[in-house]
Amino acid sequence: MTLKIRQGAYLPHWTMEGAIYFITFRLADSLPRQVLDEWLFERENIIKTAKQMGRALSNQEINRLHELHSEKVEKALDAGYGTCFLREDRIAAIVADALKHFNGERYDLAAWCVMPNHVHVVVRPRSGQALSDILHAWKSYTANEANKVLGRIGEFWQAESYDHLIRDETEFWRCVKYIVDNPINAGLRNWEWVGQP
Repeated sequence: MTLKIRQGAYLPHWTMEGAIYFITFRLADSLPRQVLDEWLFERENIIKTAKQMGRALSNQEINRLHELHSEKVEKALDAGYGTCFLREDRIAAIVADALKHFNGERYDLAAWCVMPNHVHVVVRPRSGQALSDILHAWKSYTANEANKVLGRIGEFWQAESYDHLIRDETEFWRCVKYIVDNPINAGLRNWEWVGQP
C-alpha cells in the first residue's frame, strides 16, 4: 500500500488505503491563538530540520509531533476555551448522529467522542472512501444543522482537522482509550456523548 502525503494549510496529512486514523476536529474559536502559534512553531522546526537534512521524518520525530499535539492542543481544548456549542445536548446529538450515520457503510468507527468544543474519532475508511471526503461530509452537514438550531450563520468548525495515521495495535488501543476516557479526564461527569460501536 502506498503512503500519500498532502500538505494542508498548517498540517501534513498522511493517508493510506486500509489505514485507521485518530482524528480531531474542533470549533472555530476553540483554541487561543498563542497555543496554536506555539504548537505550529514547534511542529515547523521539526519538519524544517528533516527537510534541511534531506530526509523523511524519523519515527521518533513522528511520535514527537503526535506528543506535541497532545501536550499543546489537546490540553487547551480540554480546558473548554471558546463558545463550546457542543456542550448543548441538541448540538452534540447532531454531531454524534452524523458520526454514526454511515458507520459500517462508508467507514468503520472504533471510538468517538463529542466534547464541548471538539470531536475525536478513531475511524477506518472503507475501500474507495477518502478520509478527506468523510471529514468534509461530517463537518459540512453538522455545521449547517448546528447553525440552524443555534440561529446563527458563519464559521462553525476550524477548517483544518488533525489526523494521525495509526501505525500498530498498541497505538490503536491507546487512541481508543484516550477517546473513551477524555470526558472523565477533562472533568465532565455523566457525559453521554462518547461511544464505541
